[in-house]
Amino acid sequence: MRLSSEQHRALGAFLRARRDALLPGDVGLHSLPGRRRTKGLRREEAAQICGISTTWYTWLEQGRDVSCSTATLARIASALHLSPAERGYLFELGQMKDPDAALLPAASVLPEQVRIFPEHLSVPCYVLDSLWNACAANKAARNLFVGWLDSRECNLLRYIFLTPDARTFLDDWETSARRVLAEFRATSIHGDRQQVDTLVQDLMSQSPDFERLWHNQSVLLRAGGARRFHHPVHGPVNLEQTTLTFTTWPQYQLVTLTPR
Repeated sequence: MRLSSEQHRALGAFLRARRDALLPGDVGLHSLPGRRRTKGLRREEAAQICGISTTWYTWLEQGRDVSCSTATLARIASALHLSPAERGYLFELGQMKDPDAALLPAASVLPEQVRIFPEHLSVPCYVLDSLWNACAANKAARNLFVGWLDSRECNLLRYIFLTPDARTFLDDWETSARRVLAEFRATSIHGDRQQVDTLVQDLMSQSPDFERLWHNQSVLLRAGGARRFHHPVHGPVNLEQTTLTFTTWPQYQLVTLTPR
């Protein structure tokens, strides 16, 4: 994506500020001879540790209309010792996806704070991991999602596409399944590629509907909204869904459903 002149200037200003915050010793360099006008790295020193020319690096900081590959931006981020938050911000400024971004597989040990969170809420509440396995749920959620949260099958996609009862529990199954799958596609890009591919291939082999909808390539943000279910005991249930992400553990989503 081509950046606007304002975006180029913002990227350059951020790089300049991060360079100014470093000393040669911070990045394993000996100070170059001569009087230093600033306490931070010189541009030629920053260019050296980034493995690029001083002229090109200078143009980048000056906000000129120069192209920059994702690999080069990743090298700059590592060379300038950017924190994860700073690195993410840099790639946002550059309108690129970090090629070295840490993928988020389902954690082998669920953090205790995440596990107990649903129990603090009286409304139905559950937690999904990066593969959309329900790894925590309160009693209200288990009472609502009979056949899923009260069963051994914890994966939301497997429940929707492979469990016959889901087709009567979900109001307008086709629309619901299409939306859920589009939301999963949007978040799956951040998950473990091998685990996601394994899940997708397995579902495609078992569900013609999953294969059909997956090939639609639809992508949606998991924004929540009105939800209608047909409970086998209580009948129609109208709820409002809200989905939040844990800042400390972004591979987990907290889903709550409140009465409408």
